[in-house]
Amino acid sequence: MIKLQILGAGCAKCATLALHADVAAKSLGIEYALEKVTDLEAIIDAGVMSTPALAIDGEVKSSGRVLSVEEIKRLLNT
Repeated sequence: MIKLQILGAGCAKCATLALHADVAAKSLGIEYALEKVTDLEAIIDAGVMSTPALAIDGEVKSSGRVLSVEEIKRLLNT
């Protein structure tokens, strides 16, 4: 199972990134858990300085922008 994390304060961009991650994982048929991390200390501990951010299995893959569904699919296939 893959762990997807959306790191951010819960703004509209964070919600869009979560939706895109959900759609990407479902379309690839991947078993996953989606977690929204809103705790500022946890976000900083992850090394994220700009939100929203996407982490896959604990590794931050993107920060500061909303990835498209296709971009997330590429990250999940690597």
